[in-house]
Amino acid sequence: MNLNQVTLPVINMLEATGFYRAMGFLQIVDTPHYARFESQEGHGTFSLTLNTLRMVNPTVIYFEHEQLDELVISLQSKGFVFQQEPTDMSYLWREAILNDPSGNKIILYWAGENRLRPPWRVELSG
Repeated sequence: MNLNQVTLPVINMLEATGFYRAMGFLQIVDTPHYARFESQEGHGTFSLTLNTLRMVNPTVIYFEHEQLDELVISLQSKGFVFQQEPTDMSYLWREAILNDPSGNKIILYWAGENRLRPPWRVELSG
């Protein structure tokens, strides 16, 4: 199987779509209640769905970028506010954290080979 997409709830579609386009994503579906974006690299997509009630969404969406530090600086110059600057994590990823206008947590990261092949990798099936 291949992961198709992740859908995030948002409370203001115009504000949310502007936020993700400003991050550099290409919007490929635009309706008053649903929007979809293509990843900058690869074939992944993610979408937004209008949710009129504010809620706390515990889901975290991760976007990988090899030049993480440069990306964060670029986004900060556009006014994006980060809760965590790029930081080397104990699990061998480098991560920066921000929230979208609806409060969805976004982690921008670079993991290199450690994304799929960390030193503690196991291969369990069935």
